[in-house]
Amino acid sequence: MRATRIVLVVLGVLVLAFGAYVLVTTVKPNRIGGLAVWLIAAVVLHDAILSPFVVLVGLGLRRAGRALRVWVLVVVQTAVVLGSVLALVVVPEIAAKAHGAKNPTVVPFDYTGRLLLVEGVLLVVVVAALVIGFVTARRSAGTVVESTTIS
Repeated sequence: MRATRIVLVVLGVLVLAFGAYVLVTTVKPNRIGGLAVWLIAAVVLHDAILSPFVVLVGLGLRRAGRALRVWVLVVVQTAVVLGSVLALVVVPEIAAKAHGAKNPTVVPFDYTGRLLLVEGVLLVVVVAALVIGFVTARRSAGTVVESTTIS
């Protein structure tokens, strides 16, 4: 286990060093400040909004339906994470499209419509998982399981 940790730490340091090298060689120095602000904002949004939201959804589902199967919780939490991350990634494109780009080929798509479509599909998946989960929970609660003991 110790050797694996050492290998992973060394690999992580090498990846960080490569990333720093690529950053220094490809990004203009006057753009590094904006990139740093974007990276810090991404961490703050993740740690202050996305993670607590996912935890609260999970806690709420566990309290609301203790009879729900684990797969239902996994589907709902996965959809919440995917929807949240997708929104965090697409909202800047929506803002850029609204402000108007100097080059219209930079943001050529209808990002708002596509985001709403994908979020709608995720919502349908969540509702279907919850309905199936509640129906199967009621069916299994309605059937009496007899246990036999071996003497």
